[in-house]
Amino acid sequence: MSNKKKKISSSLEDIMNLNKNVKLSDFDWSSYEVSFSKKEIKKRKKLEKLYTENLQRIEEFYIYKGKIIQLIDRNVILDIGFKAEGLIPFNEFRENKKFPKINDIIEVIVEKLDYKGKLIISYNKAKKLKSWERIQNSWKKNEIIIFFVTARTKGGLIVVFFGIECFLPGSQIEKKPVKDFDYYVGQTMEGKIVKINNKTKNVVVSHKILLEKDLEKKKLISQLEKGQILIGIVKNLTHYGSFIDVGGGIDGLCHITDISWERIDHPSEKLEVGQIINFVILSIDQIKNRVQLGLKQLQTNPWIHFEKKLKKGKVLIGTVSVVTDYGAFVELFPGVEGLVHVSEMSWHQQLKSAKNFVKIGEKVKILILNLEHSAQKMSLSMKRLSPDPWENIENKYPLGTRNIGTVKSFTNCGVRLELEPGIEGLLYNSDISWTEKIKSGLDIYKKGDLVQLIVLGLDVMTRKLNFGCKQLTKNPWENLEQIFPIGSIQIGKIIKFFSKGVIVKFNETTICAFAPLGFLIKKSGILLKPFEEAEFKILELEKNYQRFFVSHSSIFTKYVPKIKKEKSSPSKSKFELEEEEEDENLFFFKKNRKIKNKNKKLKLKLSKRAKKNKKNKKNKKNKKKKKNKIIKFIYVNYFKNR
Repeated sequence: MSNKKKKISSSLEDIMNLNKNVKLSDFDWSSYEVSFSKKEIKKRKKLEKLYTENLQRIEEFYIYKGKIIQLIDRNVILDIGFKAEGLIPFNEFRENKKFPKINDIIEVIVEKLDYKGKLIISYNKAKKLKSWERIQNSWKKNEIIIFFVTARTKGGLIVVFFGIECFLPGSQIEKKPVKDFDYYVGQTMEGKIVKINNKTKNVVVSHKILLEKDLEKKKLISQLEKGQILIGIVKNLTHYGSFIDVGGGIDGLCHITDISWERIDHPSEKLEVGQIINFVILSIDQIKNRVQLGLKQLQTNPWIHFEKKLKKGKVLIGTVSVVTDYGAFVELFPGVEGLVHVSEMSWHQQLKSAKNFVKIGEKVKILILNLEHSAQKMSLSMKRLSPDPWENIENKYPLGTRNIGTVKSFTNCGVRLELEPGIEGLLYNSDISWTEKIKSGLDIYKKGDLVQLIVLGLDVMTRKLNFGCKQLTKNPWENLEQIFPIGSIQIGKIIKFFSKGVIVKFNETTICAFAPLGFLIKKSGILLKPFEEAEFKILELEKNYQRFFVSHSSIFTKYVPKIKKEKSSPSKSKFELEEEEEDENLFFFKKNRKIKNKNKKLKLKLSKRAKKNKKNKKNKKNKKKKKNKIIKFIYVNYFKNR
């Protein structure tokens, strides 16, 4: 056995000596992969691609974005695109206003990668690192920062900016020396970063710098004058205008409407950052240290240039530049625009928005209605170019004429019908039928239906038309009293059943009657059934209120109608009525006096009770004091004797 071991050890030593001379560059990888098939090689390559595409290369002390997968055991599990997930304890989210949820994306810093492949990450450290970067950027750019004063210390204040505590020295708070530092605690202040120590990570801020710069600005602004022409550099462009550097650290605003006479969507259409331009000072606000500038004021005013071409009542062709809900702005000449209101677009259509009628860039024929050269305003019209359909409408559609209208729309009170394009009227629900009570026109008509109508009302000033349908036929209520006299017995059929009664139809008329449930009992004591024919007695018939009451049970029983009580009989004289009124007034006066006396008595009782309660409380307190004095006296004497 020993010989065998010696042979194996000698062979291993030989292999080791051979491997020492072999380098990785000399190793033949193709010969190693010969044993794999083509399918296996393809699979390996696919896996390598997936691995390189999906998994990130993660390094220590770098910030990465991650997605919250789970919340388990007071820990947040985070996926940052690495093969292993990271854990963050709940304690790190204490300062946050909102606690993180699943699928939220947060930023973390990788502190360490374990030898096992585990991630050690931190949310708080990433937050601090980011805020420190912001502080350094604002210091380099010399930006104005806003900080919150948390507490006072020896020689100054402690302020918080981006979650990091900074120091505000007492000499840098105001121009004059400050005695009471507690006054500033809990306030937000503006300032600038003066000093940063990267080793100790200390930040010093100042509020005094801004006050000194404001004084310098005020001196420079006081030297400027309204109407002065100067040269400046375009510093910044925004959607509402451009900021121009006037000089001496003063930035003036040139509003988008003051850049060009023509309408522009963004200042970048006319200006560029860094461009040197001439401008005019329009206004100066010395309290807020603001300067308003203008560029178009140096150019010729197109309203003056095209003054001869713009006249009231003139027809012109323009292009639609802006479309809003209330109307459209039409450009007639470069820099000259007018408004076409929605109401001035069409006679035929009732437009809610101009977007349904006109598009941007469309060429339109218009008529000038009003002109204001001083205010540079112009109102235009499109519909006035065509004839008004309401002209001579009294001759076209006089009252009582029969016509055919088409259903356009429905309202709560009726149906809108169109006689011709631009002429519409209203058919009320109450004017549709004599017999049926119609709640909505949708129950009878549909959009586009042709309806026979009669003109009931016409108002040219307000442009309103009222139609009727039931007026085309005779009113069946007029002759109803002759056909159905009160007390007569007629044969009718029950059509509908309700909770309170039934509707009865008679062959002689289209009008239906109403019979309460209490009046449907037969002589045998059984109720009448639905769709049953029976004899009914006419009890009440009111033509004006369109009421028609019948009864079956009143054929063999007496019916006493309810008599309405009148407030005052007309037979009484004026003198008697006046006496009655005086008696009523006396009665109410006496009643009010009695109520007042009762209230006074109640108040007196309550006040007496309150006084008694106070006295009882005082007596109880005095008794307790006396008891305590007696107990003290006994104890003192007892100890003296001992």
